Amino acid sequence: MQEIESAYFTRRQMIEMPPVVLPQYFEHRSHVKTCPECLFENRGVFPDWLRGPIQYGPRIEAMVGYLSVYQYMPYDRICKLLKDFFSLRLSPGTVDTFLKNLSSKATPVYEKIRNMVRKSPVVGSDETGCHVNGKNHWLHVWQTPTLTFIVAFFSRGYAAIEKHFADGFTRSVYVSDCLASQLKVKAKAHQLCMAHLLRELTNFAEKLGRQWSIQMKKLFKDAIQFKKTMTGDDYINLPIEIVDFNTQLDKLLETDLSELHSKEKSFIKRLIKHRQSIFTFLTHPYVPPDNNTSEQAIRNVKVKMKISGGFRNKEGKGAERYAKIRSVIDTTIKNGQDVYATMLALANCKITGVPE
Repeated sequence: MQEIESAYFTRRQMIEMPPVVLPQYFEHRSHVKTCPECLFENRGVFPDWLRGPIQYGPRIEAMVGYLSVYQYMPYDRICKLLKDFFSLRLSPGTVDTFLKNLSSKATPVYEKIRNMVRKSPVVGSDETGCHVNGKNHWLHVWQTPTLTFIVAFFSRGYAAIEKHFADGFTRSVYVSDCLASQLKVKAKAHQLCMAHLLRELTNFAEKLGRQWSIQMKKLFKDAIQFKKTMTGDDYINLPIEIVDFNTQLDKLLETDLSELHSKEKSFIKRLIKHRQSIFTFLTHPYVPPDNNTSEQAIRNVKVKMKISGGFRNKEGKGAERYAKIRSVIDTTIKNGQDVYATMLALANCKITGVPE
């Protein structure tokens, strides 16, 4: 009978999870030897990091931090996941202790991030509310393209800025919304968030239909669009278009306020007061026209609130711990690094500098 060889036709694959991995227990034993002459006992010494009769390893601590701070999971759900997948029976109190330890280990890196942000040429800032043990608190963020620094504070005001950046940002262009505390910050220059201003102008144009609002909105949009076409040389020798934008702005700010709505009057007065902070982005190559990146940098707090409801622990330090660990995580992400690897290095006390 003739043997017929087969020819490759096609293939199919199935991807499957490995079986549930049970936790490993590593036992360390200390031995003792007694000198027969002097009867002195020589006892074996445990490693410095092994402090209790039984304790959890750094991989478990890193995973808890990853699930809580990066994946926003509440304590109870973390405990359930670890029990169902790994047969690890942790209590919410143990989860809280892990986050406390990670926060402490993250402090040196956290402080380095703060110092690097303070020296950056462009810094964006924003804030959002949160709940700490049922009370209103605020999380503030200061960020750059490669750094994120988040702090938890009891108020939204200038006191938070003063506590963490008492000397301001004298080397930086400071990008923010029009909150009074933000505009009070000492900086090389300020840039008002054009997105916020455009939202107000859109509201005026739709509800009041005044020509002034429509013209100002068009001017801002034209300036933002022109920014996208600018080259490096344009910031050295300013194009005539930028002169025209400033001329149009000054003319619109000279409008008669007597017939305008009270909100429009307040808006114009605010623009006049901060006139030098409107078109800063047209004279600095790395200054954005809006504060969207800062809003994105603090949006994770809102996700955490929706999933977990707030920060709750006996010491009232949950938000502060979250801010420290999240600052390291977001800086890690911005620099293209693996989050869990960074958390594991943090748990092992092997990360002292800013992830790059």
